[in-house]
Amino acid sequence: MNFLEVEIKDKILLTIPEAMQYSNIGESKLRNIMNMPQCNFVLMNGKKKLIKREKFQMWLENQDFI
Repeated sequence: MNFLEVEIKDKILLTIPEAMQYSNIGESKLRNIMNMPQCNFVLMNGKKKLIKREKFQMWLENQDFI
């Protein structure tokens, strides 16, 4: 089966490495943010955490610092 390459900006869900590249936030900081109670952009797929790109982007736009 052939999969199409989809650009990060066009994806609905991001992996942690993709979110790191998208936001320029390091892995440890990103994982800490994802564990915060007010985090509303994480989707669990079994044990794997995926990031809802649009909600993540909106969350970032509302932050003055992280």
